[in-house]
Amino acid sequence: MTSTNTTRALAAPGLQHADGTTGEEQRLPITGLLALAMAAFITVLTEALPAGLLPRMSADLGVSESLAGQLVTLYAIGTLVTAIPLTAATQGWRRRPLLVLAILGFAIVNTVTAMSTSFVLTLGARFFAGVFAGLLWALVAGYAARMVQAHQQGRAMAIAMVGIPLALSLGIPAGTFLGAAVGWRVTFGIMSVLALALVGWVFVRLPDFPGQTGERHTSIRKVFLLPGLRSVLIVTLAFVLAHNVLYTYIAPFLAPTGMAKHLDVVLLVFGVFALASIWVIGVLIDRWLRELVLVSTALLVGVSFALGLWGGVPAVVYGGVAIWGLAYGGAATLFQTASAKAAGEAADVAQSMVVTAWNIAIAGGGIAGGVLLETHGATAFPWLLVLLLVPTLLVAWRAKRHGFPPVVRR
Repeated sequence: MTSTNTTRALAAPGLQHADGTTGEEQRLPITGLLALAMAAFITVLTEALPAGLLPRMSADLGVSESLAGQLVTLYAIGTLVTAIPLTAATQGWRRRPLLVLAILGFAIVNTVTAMSTSFVLTLGARFFAGVFAGLLWALVAGYAARMVQAHQQGRAMAIAMVGIPLALSLGIPAGTFLGAAVGWRVTFGIMSVLALALVGWVFVRLPDFPGQTGERHTSIRKVFLLPGLRSVLIVTLAFVLAHNVLYTYIAPFLAPTGMAKHLDVVLLVFGVFALASIWVIGVLIDRWLRELVLVSTALLVGVSFALGLWGGVPAVVYGGVAIWGLAYGGAATLFQTASAKAAGEAADVAQSMVVTAWNIAIAGGGIAGGVLLETHGATAFPWLLVLLLVPTLLVAWRAKRHGFPPVVRR
């Protein structure tokens, strides 16, 4: 398909005006994009909520908290081992039925989780939740991109990804509170109801798109070798790994200074500025994608240096966490937009690779941070971030032709 045809394929249908634009080109399909944001919200909430409900879930299921923590691990494993092959296998499926299948999967696994009295069954449900998450994450960004014109893709993805910081900053605290008030099973049951409601929303507000026909299927190897995609994957992996090392172990990092008792406030500051980041990214991404990636990475490098040198000063911690939130809040939008642009029609397969890299970084952050905590203590975390992020900044800088190219502005 030529570049002209590709642009047309990504365009929203509508009546053409004299200037060659359509009504849909002049405005974003907000309600449809918000449906995708809701899907992201449910996915993140399903993944992370057991962390906030861990004591209650472990007591009810009759296992230790460390064993109950594997409910998060099994979710990540489910995503890791299935995202790429499952996305490749479903390239030919129509997009809306596939998205509905993934959302219905969340309704089923969260219902099983809510009703299960067996830890083994609950582990199984969590594994399949990860499977559906890998499929959904591979769909969302490409879906958002196909709903709008090429020059609107960044803003469309920013709206579709707003569910991530909303889930982290509002959904998880609210779910934890609700779990304490009415029980963790009710919380998972409510998420199942939300998923079912979302299915109706998707049918009403989201257009359907065809999958790739057999002759247009792209192999995983060919997608991986597309110019720029490997740079995007490397930057994604290292950036998210650095974030998760410190975010996972933020409590022990704050403990020596006595700020652990203010952990909720610290995380609230992070969440608020992460939300602000989504707004900034949404406004600027279509014209400044490369610059936003470089600035976000540089900001995180600066925060790491500041926390390494003055991590015992509360003002530095709060200021650093605020900048950290700004740097990280729009990361999913930035990397998935770059991936979609690099992959073109193979965007869904490329997104599955981004999802896999992201989950490797989540698991790797827990492992690397745990080892570092035991061997060198929490004060070493910022310096590991520096070691990870300085080369990452260099990779992003050098990916000027492909991966993170500058946008030609008129």
